[in-house]
Amino acid sequence: VTLWDCHHSLLSHPPLLPPHLIGFPCHGVGITMDLLTAVCCAIAVLLVTTTVALLGAAHHLGLLYQLFHKVEPKSPRHGGELVADVLKAHGVRFVFTLAGGHISPILVAAEKVGIRVVDTRHEATAVFAADAVSRLSGRIGVAVVTAGPGVTNAVTAIKNAQMAESPLLLIGGAAASLQKGRGALQDIDQLSLFRTLCKACVSVPTVRQIVPTLRRAIATAQSGTPGPVFVELPIDVLYPFHVVEKEVGGPKNTRGLRGKLVQWYLQNYVRNLFAGAWESQDFTPLPVKVPLGSEDEVQRCAELVSRATKPLVLVGSQAMLPPTPAEELRDSLEALGIPCYLGGAARGLLPPDSPLLFRHNRRDALRDADLVLLAGSVCDFRLSYGRLFARGAVVVAVNRDRAQLLRNADVFWKPRLAVRGDAASFVVGLARKLKGFSSDHNPVSILGSPKLTIFGAGVLPTREKAATPTSQHLNPMDLLYRMDALLPPDSLLVADGGDFVGTAAYIARPRRPLSWLDPGAFGTLGVGGGFALGAKLCRPEAEVWIIYGDGSLGYSLMEFDTFVRHKTPVIALVGNDACWSQIAREQVAMLGSNVACGLEFVDCGMSGVPMAPWGAQPRLVALCHPRLCHACCPDGILGHSAMLGGTVSPQMVPRLLSPWHPRDHAMPGVTVSPQIVACLVSPWHPGD
Repeated sequence: VTLWDCHHSLLSHPPLLPPHLIGFPCHGVGITMDLLTAVCCAIAVLLVTTTVALLGAAHHLGLLYQLFHKVEPKSPRHGGELVADVLKAHGVRFVFTLAGGHISPILVAAEKVGIRVVDTRHEATAVFAADAVSRLSGRIGVAVVTAGPGVTNAVTAIKNAQMAESPLLLIGGAAASLQKGRGALQDIDQLSLFRTLCKACVSVPTVRQIVPTLRRAIATAQSGTPGPVFVELPIDVLYPFHVVEKEVGGPKNTRGLRGKLVQWYLQNYVRNLFAGAWESQDFTPLPVKVPLGSEDEVQRCAELVSRATKPLVLVGSQAMLPPTPAEELRDSLEALGIPCYLGGAARGLLPPDSPLLFRHNRRDALRDADLVLLAGSVCDFRLSYGRLFARGAVVVAVNRDRAQLLRNADVFWKPRLAVRGDAASFVVGLARKLKGFSSDHNPVSILGSPKLTIFGAGVLPTREKAATPTSQHLNPMDLLYRMDALLPPDSLLVADGGDFVGTAAYIARPRRPLSWLDPGAFGTLGVGGGFALGAKLCRPEAEVWIIYGDGSLGYSLMEFDTFVRHKTPVIALVGNDACWSQIAREQVAMLGSNVACGLEFVDCGMSGVPMAPWGAQPRLVALCHPRLCHACCPDGILGHSAMLGGTVSPQMVPRLLSPWHPRDHAMPGVTVSPQIVACLVSPWHPGD
């Protein structure tokens, strides 16, 4: 029809369309088409969105994965076997633990593949032992703890490992993923506890993800700046299919649509846990990434050192990390011929009689040096935050961690050269650049004063103090000098304490590289039992000594039961001055009170702690090292106490309860015992 005819028709008949559309019928057809197009587009978008959502849900529920990967409901295998296989492939020899139902499959499987499972009396000890293994062996240390309280008991030890830069794997049990937040036994948010303490924290949702997760975690712990990692393994990824199905799979017969949907969801959840679980996987270690200084940085440092007249090297614990062997680092330091101070785990890197080894008067040496190389050392409280360097001194800092590298820089000190890289590799490269540099240098002449050498006045005052008679009990300095004289070349010292151990660090001389273990920058008390356990297992031929204060001994006294059960004989030297002396010294002077600092002269030998089975009644085994007993008591008088006391002649000397000697190796079926030498040392007095 024409527009006129349409208009005439509309005038003859009342319109059904709105008035503003009258006379424009073609526009109405356009609106209809647009509406149809919009509806089609909306339907298409809805279909696509629904499809994507369904695919996402299918992926989340594992339905897509189950289409291509087999589930084996009748298989007796369990996730603990995969954990053990990964650890075995990474050269792990020991797993430290305190048993719990959440982690039992790991422990059983580890034992079957030849990994020694060492159970302790506290989870912190297990982590400390793993820390010691890591430091001494260069391999990842592993501790496995049960869910909830087992995990929380490990927090302090993990923080200590973080600050000591020890690569360590902590595996924690957990409630089933499906039951988290629903009131399951020992269910807490464990990942949140460790996010600020570990380099990585991850929970494993399915059995097939155990292997890749552990491989990445171990590589992360050892790469860059080493540190601990935490892997949470829920209980349902560790036990066999039939056990998990029984506990989590829900009832077999249900009524109603809701019940059937819940039943399907639970059964699918269990099947997804085990889908593809036993397919072939790669267990080999992933590459470890270690930052290295550039050739240009090594060259720049070589030029600075060659122009220095009084250079000094401070070697920190980080320099003892792999991949550089300790022997290669020692040879490089000797080739450089520069005086060295060794701190932390680096103690013992140079022989005790090395002319390059400086042990005392570090503050004076730093103020006298015109170049200081910080090889893994950090300008924190241990170096007075960097305030000890001489004005105008050239400081070269090498550290894997950027934050540690520049700690307090531009506040109290400023590095001429800051190298983010491995300290040991850098020193080795520097020695190659400066080959022959030390030929005309004498350590005494370099720093200008013989008082700074180990043969000078830094030692004489302590010798004089050691020879000073005390009003009661033993002179602790004299005792430690006598102990040092007894140490064989294969000895290993574990430091756990405050005042007494601080004195020991000043006097005792580790005999070889990696033969001194202390907590590190965190200063944690209670490391002794765990460190000694890990050390003795790593080095069964070594004579392991724990140097305890009477306060720190209380943290790990029960671990002497662990030593006995696992045939790991150690020697414990306890300096008992009946006081938290390191605290009391300043508290009394500043605040005028000794409150909470006093202890008692407790007889460790009669403490009543069951340590080893002797007849029907277990009791503490307190043994004196025969050579130390003779040194402190030349007459060889044997008393009935496990303590040494007195001034010239001991008032109380140990009773020998076992003929075992520390050099004897642990033999299967033979009960061996640790030795405790608890010494009454002259207490510090506020007036001293």
